Amino acid sequence: MRRLAARGERLTVGALPWVAPVYRAMPQVSGVIEFPFAHGGLQFAARRRIARQMEGQFDAAYVLPNSLKSALLPFLASIPKRVGYLGEARIGLLTHRLKNPRNNPDSKLPMVAFYSALSGEAGIGTDRPQLQVPEAQAAQTLQALGLKHGAYAVFAPGSEYGPAKRWPAAHYAALARQLQLPVVLLGSGKEAELCEAIVKTADNCLNMAGKTTLAQAICALAASKFIVSNDSGLMHVAAALSVPQVAIFGSSSPLHTPPLSDKAAVLWLKNDAGYQPPLDCAPCFERTCPLGHTRCLNDISPEHVLTALRG
Repeated sequence: MRRLAARGERLTVGALPWVAPVYRAMPQVSGVIEFPFAHGGLQFAARRRIARQMEGQFDAAYVLPNSLKSALLPFLASIPKRVGYLGEARIGLLTHRLKNPRNNPDSKLPMVAFYSALSGEAGIGTDRPQLQVPEAQAAQTLQALGLKHGAYAVFAPGSEYGPAKRWPAAHYAALARQLQLPVVLLGSGKEAELCEAIVKTADNCLNMAGKTTLAQAICALAASKFIVSNDSGLMHVAAALSVPQVAIFGSSSPLHTPPLSDKAAVLWLKNDAGYQPPLDCAPCFERTCPLGHTRCLNDISPEHVLTALRG
């Protein structure tokens, strides 16, 4: 987004409603079109209807997903320049096609480099996401949630991908008990039960998983003292907001999807020289631990995280 905006392109993002608030917080984005598409299926009629509304309004489309259906709408809207990676039988749908890079199985290509390449410019330079929250919106949200700016920490203990990316709930609870301030637990409704398990043994925690919109969660993150999280969407939101954070990695790799912030500390046993015996199985990129021990997460202690927080 920054690369395109820097060379004078006016950006409108098409996004599903659940992620649209992230784009609205990007200073480079002028507008957001919410797509009413359900998960799965081509939904051709709906795409054609929206394409007709978009026809003649745009000079270029940058298609981030590699699916056929994501490239279909810009094609139906007759957008002259359509840029994306080679994907599901969509050669005729794109006018500018990039080859998917070959990834080292132990170290996938950084996602920033992967998407920045769609701009047609070489190198990743200082590409870092940035989000901004209007002060009035932040104040209104904090008042609605009963929070005070800078007076609480945030934990984001969930991860949509699976348990091999989740630091244990008992570790989160033990860490919370060692902190001298309230802890707000953020996440989706699917993570409410996980967060409730933390609350049961840490009475300074407030479970807001599933009780906020994403826009409210962004505001709550922006006003927090710091965040502790797994490799998740909220981790990247915190990095883009420049909130001090500790990011805990297990089955995934910070070489691939790091929190891009000078205020981020990454804990990953794969690159911890002091961890013995060496953790040769990481990153496996699996949803659950293939070996059944999940040492990559279980062996990161609450004290380890507390030390990283104190920096």
